[in-house]
Amino acid sequence: MNKKIPPFIVLLLFAVVYANAQTSTRQGQMHAFVDGLLKKMTLDEKIGQLNLLTGGEATTGSVVSTDMEAKIKNGQVGGIFSMSTPGRIRKAQELAVNHTRLKIPLIFGMDVIHGYKTMFPIPLGLSCTWDMGLIEQTARVAAIEASADGLNWTFSPMVDISRDPRWGRISEGSGEDPYLGSQIAASMVKGYQGNDLGQNNTILACIKHFALYGAVEAGREYNTTDMSLPRMYNEYFPPYKAGIDAGAATVMASFNDINGMPATANKWLLDDVLRKQWGFKGMVVTDYTAINELTAHGLGDLQEVSALAIKAGADMDMVGEGYLTTLKNSLTEGKVSQVDIDRACRLILEAKYKLGLFDDPFRYCDENRAKTEILSQEHLAFARQVAGQSFVLLKNENHLLPLKKSGTVALIGPLSNTGSNMPGTWSVSAELDKTPSLLEGMQEVLGKQVKILHAMGANLLEDSTYQTRATMFGRTIPRDTRPEADMIAEAVATANQSDVVVAALGESSEMTGESSSRTNLDIPAVQRRLLEALLNTGKPVVLVLFAGRPLTLKWENDHVPAILNAWFGGSQAAQAITDVLFGAVNPSGKLTATFPQNVGQIPLYYSHKNTGRPLEEGKWFQKFKSNYLDVDNDPLYPFGFGLSYTQFEYSSVELSAPVFNRGGYLSASVTVRNTGEVAGKEVVQLYIQDLVGSTTRPVKELKGFQKISLAPGESKKVTFRISEADLKFYNAQLTYAAEPGDFKVFIGGNSRDVKEAGFSFK
Repeated sequence: MNKKIPPFIVLLLFAVVYANAQTSTRQGQMHAFVDGLLKKMTLDEKIGQLNLLTGGEATTGSVVSTDMEAKIKNGQVGGIFSMSTPGRIRKAQELAVNHTRLKIPLIFGMDVIHGYKTMFPIPLGLSCTWDMGLIEQTARVAAIEASADGLNWTFSPMVDISRDPRWGRISEGSGEDPYLGSQIAASMVKGYQGNDLGQNNTILACIKHFALYGAVEAGREYNTTDMSLPRMYNEYFPPYKAGIDAGAATVMASFNDINGMPATANKWLLDDVLRKQWGFKGMVVTDYTAINELTAHGLGDLQEVSALAIKAGADMDMVGEGYLTTLKNSLTEGKVSQVDIDRACRLILEAKYKLGLFDDPFRYCDENRAKTEILSQEHLAFARQVAGQSFVLLKNENHLLPLKKSGTVALIGPLSNTGSNMPGTWSVSAELDKTPSLLEGMQEVLGKQVKILHAMGANLLEDSTYQTRATMFGRTIPRDTRPEADMIAEAVATANQSDVVVAALGESSEMTGESSSRTNLDIPAVQRRLLEALLNTGKPVVLVLFAGRPLTLKWENDHVPAILNAWFGGSQAAQAITDVLFGAVNPSGKLTATFPQNVGQIPLYYSHKNTGRPLEEGKWFQKFKSNYLDVDNDPLYPFGFGLSYTQFEYSSVELSAPVFNRGGYLSASVTVRNTGEVAGKEVVQLYIQDLVGSTTRPVKELKGFQKISLAPGESKKVTFRISEADLKFYNAQLTYAAEPGDFKVFIGGNSRDVKEAGFSFK
């Protein structure tokens, strides 16, 4: 019997076919255009397209480009980064299209990492919202503002998985988990690129740093990575691939050596994996002078390493000019082929075509957009909302928070009155003088309702030289030259006049980020001494912690009644912190990186594998088991952890069936109830454990999450659909498949505190 296809299905199929046909047509037009252009280009013009120079506005390396105007006129520049404003960009673009033979436009990039002028929380903080719609919208706002200022390319998102908080750039990523990192990578790409790169309020995304940069040895910047292939594919590759699958137009190669070959010259990585296995069709750019640095890795002189890089699949050379100065000789000497150069040039031209720059090179140079779409009140209000959801409440003894909007508050600490540190690291476009400090934000939000007293109390760091390194790029915190005892005495006197103390302590913004690795993750000792003195007053103390990484907070957790991890919250951080401290916003952030008790536990992450001699649950030490003599194995705060001003109660896990087969699925449900007195948001997290595998498997893996809102007393049933795809992994032969067997499913508010059930997959 023939069944009639419903009309809406017919329309849907037609729409899909039509969209695919349109895409195919656009691709064909692009290829034909670029083919024609390549035939007209000389070798020098092709090599010139591979050269990316810096405009010097936000230098992220030690080399600065020179003679830029002459090089543009000579057709020796394909793009510029760290140059902004429609006026400056128009002048540079005019040089390219009015003074070169083929009038090929330039591409303009910038490190738009967590906002352009309107700054959002650092990416590690942003990930703690667990809200993909919110995260996508932050990238959309960043794209709108950056494109309004003449830019059309960002070197973001950074999707490196990191399980070592000593590494400074953990602040720039989304934490330790590949599943969550993949969701965020896709959301950021969609936000930057929108649905059509032909629109002038979209910009090219760039997946970085490919690959494994977050796994550098000892957490030391630019260091070596050595890793098995199954671990790469299961634990570190997924976010990169998710960004590629979401349509990212560009990829940046990482600095690090990977199993003996630096990424910039790693053909297996850039060609076999990225292009052949994953089907990436876009352009690969190097990191800052990364080709030149291959010489220090021991791979040869500049000509040799430039040849290695282009043959590996690195298309655009950032700042180092190795391609510009050596490729012509290498072609003559047979060290590279014309195919290598043409491939790289083609991909750069295609990126420009997708942006519509050949139709209108000045489409991003609208002064009116720059005046109206940057730092708008709408964007700032959104930044405040996002920041409030990124903060993580780590402790709240006896419900000290939220504070009352009355009485006297003592705001004390070296991070209490420094607006320039609020946006966080990698906020290269931020207008630091327009960012309020926490003191200013509290005064603005609270007005005359609360009397605010202020004292610095301590310098950021005892060592002045260290403090200089930690407050670069305009993030200066003036040092108080008085004796430490005098500063603490003043702070104690201020605290004694108050009802409650808010201590603003932790890291400065430039204690995190690139080239800001640390071996000691405690709060600086001089700040710890201040905190101890404040606690000794007997006044209730709230620690507002500024950090760009998990810190070791064992002492603080043992002694301070309330701890709010504020990360670095962006343009509206100060107002958002005040919103949370005084109850206008109920914190809902959940950690995306495990907090160790001390650095000796690092690397510490929830999805570890078991050993053959695992420590028994609930035990601290057992001889001949996998543990330490001096500390238990547990983290201080587990992955997924975060408190609220209310409480949530979870029911037992209900499964739709005890078994499911290939091609099928089962549902896992819990009922979550708000048992407190205020409305709140909860991130309900689903984890799975594969109990028996052909290779060893993690004790838990995140496979789903839902962020829900509940009024006081309200309950909601949360259901997850588990399919074969959720059980797949790469085995020792790199076969990606789900293996039949028994599994555990865990659901809870963090990776530690969960309800569990079991099922089988046939």
